[in-house]
Amino acid sequence: MEDGEYESVLCVKPEVHVYRIPPRATNRGYRAADWQLDQPSWSGRLRITAKGQVAYIKLEDKTSGELFAQAPVEQFPSIAVESVTDSSRYFVVRIEDGSGRRAFIGVGFTDRGDAFDFNVALQDHFKWVKQQCEFAKQAQNPTPGPKLDLSFKEGQTIKLNIANMKKKEASTGNAKSRTSGNAGMNLLPPPPSGGKVSAQPPSPREHSAIGVTQAQSAVAPSPDATLPWPQLKSTTAVAADVWGDFATASGSTSGQTQQSSNWVQF
Repeated sequence: MEDGEYESVLCVKPEVHVYRIPPRATNRGYRAADWQLDQPSWSGRLRITAKGQVAYIKLEDKTSGELFAQAPVEQFPSIAVESVTDSSRYFVVRIEDGSGRRAFIGVGFTDRGDAFDFNVALQDHFKWVKQQCEFAKQAQNPTPGPKLDLSFKEGQTIKLNIANMKKKEASTGNAKSRTSGNAGMNLLPPPPSGGKVSAQPPSPREHSAIGVTQAQSAVAPSPDATLPWPQLKSTTAVAADVWGDFATASGSTSGQTQQSSNWVQF
């Protein structure tokens, strides 16, 4: 054991009883019924500590923490800690003093859960010890695993289909050009540079005159259709042209002019 190793606490139980046990009569094991369980020799607390690979079972006073006895455990299960044959709450522990003397005592717990924790704490510690020993062996004698060989074998070749790569690039370029062309077609044409558009809407009178002129131009297009705005005739003449047939049916030319005038004016 090295002096630089620290001591860790594995388990602490506040109440434990110690019993004097008779010598073992047979090889079958110890029985807690032979220990006079109603008359414990000592009562206190129990701590399990670990320093390196060795675990220590320490029996201490509840108030002062003074050490009553301790039992070093180098393996588990072993002769250092044994379970009795008739109960799960009692164990036989081999204690040692500094001079090398040894003795076997009985240790019992009032609560069955405390006895379970005592047993599991020792098991977990020695599982950890076993893993550390295996890791140390693997570090001293590393076993090389199979290596992955990615090199080309003799005569091995690979093929790259570059033609398909060029086709993909060409199709990608065409798709981009079509996208850009469609984006350009969606743009609106700029307004005329010399013309100014009035923000005010036309008056009802002008709107009626323009509608009559457009209807006449649709029937017989005039040579002035190329002008930006159609040349408007007088409202009286336009109304006479459009409503001439209806005026003849009524039988009066003066009535025709009066009706057309009344239709144009709002």
